This record gives sequence, C-alpha cells and structure tokens, in this order.
Amino acid sequence: MINVFIDGRAGTTGLGICARLNARDDVRLLQLDEALRKDVSARREMMHAADVVFLCLPDDAAREAVELCPAETVLIDASTAHRTEAGWAYGFPELSAAHRAAIAQSKRIANPGCHASGFLAIVYPLVAMGIAPRDYPFVCHSVTGYTGGGKKMIAAYESEDRDPLFAAPRAYGLGQAHKHLPEMQKVAGLTRTPVFCPIVADFDCGMCLTVPIFTDFLAKKCSVSSIYAMFAEYYASHRFISVTQESEDGYLSANKLKGSNRLEIYVGGNDERILLSARLDNLGKGASGAAVQNMNLALSLDEGKGL
Repeated sequence: MINVFIDGRAGTTGLGICARLNARDDVRLLQLDEALRKDVSARREMMHAADVVFLCLPDDAAREAVELCPAETVLIDASTAHRTEAGWAYGFPELSAAHRAAIAQSKRIANPGCHASGFLAIVYPLVAMGIAPRDYPFVCHSVTGYTGGGKKMIAAYESEDRDPLFAAPRAYGLGQAHKHLPEMQKVAGLTRTPVFCPIVADFDCGMCLTVPIFTDFLAKKCSVSSIYAMFAEYYASHRFISVTQESEDGYLSANKLKGSNRLEIYVGGNDERILLSARLDNLGKGASGAAVQNMNLALSLDEGKGL
C-alpha cells in the first residue's frame, strides 16, 4: 500500500489528485484533521509517514514545506516554486528520454504549469530537433477555463452577482511577467523570452494554446506536412499525447479534453505561416493528472495507473 499525503488538499489541484487516488486500491491517503492542517509538527509527522507527498500550496509555503519532508520521500510540488530549481526533475516525461529518466530517479519533482505544458509540448521538440533556433521570437496565446485561477476565481465566475465583464474572454498577464514564463523559457532552452498572452474565458476546465510560426525564421526549411510528420514521430510512443490535423469544422474547442490526462497537438496553417496548437485540461495534464502520472513513474508503476 502506498501512503500518500497531500499538503494543501483543499485547493483545486489537491482535490483533483484526491479524486484520482481515491479510486485506486493501492493508495492510502493520509489526512490531517481540519484544525491541524496548518500545524507544522502535524504536517511533518504526516510527511514522515508517507511514501509520496504532494505539495499543493502557494510558492512560499511550498518552499517551507520542503524542509519538513524526508529526503528519501518522493516529493511532488505542484506550485511554481521549484520548476526552474537545480536538483528538481521537471515533471513532463514526454519531452525527452532524459526528462522521463530524471522523474523515475528523483525524489524531488516539480509538476509543470498548465500553460507551460502546452507551450513546451510544441516548442521543446522544435528546438531539440534543431528546427527552430534558440533565439526564435516565439509568441503564444492561451485560452483557459477559470478553474486555473483557483478557488477565488472559481467563486467569482460562479457567483450569481458576478461582474458582467466575466461573460467575455479576458486577457491578463499584460505586463509580460506571468509566473509560467521562466519555466517556458528555461525548459525549452530559449535565449529569448517568449511573448505570452494568456486569456481566461467563461468555461470551467480546458485550455487551448496557439504558437504561430513563420517558416522563413526557422533554422531548417519546413512545410506543414513535414512539421506534422515530425510531431507525429516525436510523440508516437506516448499514450497521453496525440498529434492531429483535424479540427471541429474549422474550430478548436478549448474544453475538448476536459476530465482527461491527454494533450492534443494540432498542426495547421500553410507552408509560410504554420499554426501549432495544444489542447489539454488545465486541471488534468495541466495539474493533477500530470502529478499522478509523475508519482507513478517515480514509483516504477504503469504511468497511466489511475488515469
């Protein structure tokens, strides 16, 4: 039996992890009484009793929580705190064999951000295969459901007397300092920070990221068909990522993969201007699903168990 403690289980990611693990017969969830959920001694005791600890906390609290956890315990941090830190495996196994091996061997795993997952699924292979130069001026637009903003945003969007402006998509991160940008740049190996334009819209779960590509800026001559073939081959052996050129009658719906741990890459456009999109559930492959997948890999289990 695998003993699991979720520090911060009341948040959206924590609840998602609970839901996935509660359905399994090989996991025992360790729980604190509500009155003790912020008690340092009680949390330390739980972490010492656990085989796996998930941190679903704000960044500063996550950094403090690491000190409570034994070095031999698998620790998976769902916050932004350690995604660019040395000594932490970046929890996106499909990016490369090295990423998968690091997750399997590490006791400290940083779960990727939801926007970053879609961006890296597109950009990492382009750079790793030498198709896009590291200084390519990447631009990314991302439309996401409001659950990605946590309990406060969920309450605001689902309130009966909410602001009428919430009915329309709202761009944010306007100062180009979104918290996912550091991991997007570092993990992809970029020398130029991307322009990132996130947009929250009036639906609960799902997201669709789009990265437009000018082919004359690429390091290699490419066409839509050759880019599609590259992505299809790159992800052919990965069960949670698929590549397609099919849309829904010319549309891409951001909530198509709601409730799943899947990520879909769409390749479109033309040979001068290629359009690359990634769709996923912001709370699935973008959060709790990815966290459970990383736990499975770290424990040498089938990575799809419970997913």
